[in-house]
Amino acid sequence: MAVTVVMPKLGQIMVEGTVNRWNKAAGDEVVEGDVIAEIETEKLNYDLEATGSGRLHPMVSEGAVVAVDGVLAYLLAEGEAPPAPPPAASDSPSKTEPPPAAPSRSPSKSARPAPGGVVPSTPGARRLAAKLGVDLSKVTPTGPRGRVVEDDVRKHAEQVSMPPGLPAPSRSVPVAGMRKAIAEHMRGSISSTAQLSFLLEVDVTQAQRLRREASRDGATIGMPHVLIKASAEALRRVPAMNTLLHEGAVHYFDEANVGLAVSVDDGLIVPVLRNAGAMSMSEVAAEAGRLARAAREGKLAPDDVAGGTFTVSALGSVDGFTPILNAGQTAILGAGRSVEKPVVRDGEIVVGETMVLSLTVDHQVVDGAAAASFMRRLQQAIERPSALFGD
Repeated sequence: MAVTVVMPKLGQIMVEGTVNRWNKAAGDEVVEGDVIAEIETEKLNYDLEATGSGRLHPMVSEGAVVAVDGVLAYLLAEGEAPPAPPPAASDSPSKTEPPPAAPSRSPSKSARPAPGGVVPSTPGARRLAAKLGVDLSKVTPTGPRGRVVEDDVRKHAEQVSMPPGLPAPSRSVPVAGMRKAIAEHMRGSISSTAQLSFLLEVDVTQAQRLRREASRDGATIGMPHVLIKASAEALRRVPAMNTLLHEGAVHYFDEANVGLAVSVDDGLIVPVLRNAGAMSMSEVAAEAGRLARAAREGKLAPDDVAGGTFTVSALGSVDGFTPILNAGQTAILGAGRSVEKPVVRDGEIVVGETMVLSLTVDHQVVDGAAAASFMRRLQQAIERPSALFGD
């Protein structure tokens, strides 16, 4: 029996992927576990392994953009034919009816999404739409059976005009790829949550001193690593913050899987440190460093970006900011730069280092009291950091 190879879902927000390359040719014998294709998403590249054995029968070409769970290929037994695609109900002629006449090239009123929200379109049209940042659902199709073809995408892109009164742009960059995924993810987060932010300035003088001393032993420990470890400790003490809102229920977790926002060339990605509370400070630094390098080299695995329950985003060039929640998560911590300034310590004014922290929460899940309790616990962990550095 034929084994169906489908586009895997490699992330929470993934809706489609691109077949960058087939590692096996049509008709090649494939054994379960063989890497048969390279898949590219907005976030990462992925080696697709065969889940069965047989002769490869690709259903799409290299460069094709395929929706999640869409058929990529079949693995067939010797002499077996690939399954016939099921006809659409409206397109199935009766046995007594003659075959339908070839459709005209006159445009239909709109591109009608197929079941599952996929717009009927050619692979070339999908590739071009992704490159130009064109929404296929807004393109008027002229292809056979109402499919969008490449010419339709080009014409739609050419019709887009700038609002009157603006100067001519020096260049135009389509919102596509990772940037498009981030935009959709952020809009979805704002529209599905009730976001509320809390600000607190903390004294990081001792934390800076300890992390600099610890860095002399070979490992480079930065303030983001301190914040990850301190956040995991605060989450343990305030479990309401280590939650996910999913399908009408709030789900609590004992382990803190802390995501760290990492800037890459074309956007932002959030790899996850699993069970960060069980790591030592040096382990946090090593794992965060590994994930950051993999992110910048495009080598993150799907498991590296899945399963986060809380996120830390640190910007060392601004005083403070209010981050936007990762969809589903209850809270995200934003950290500004560390600056030297006068602080009061033991009744005296001395020079210290401070940092502004901002906590954004989903007010659907937690109230201000829980957020304030979390911030107090976080402040205590950061301002009395010796326990964070104990192995």
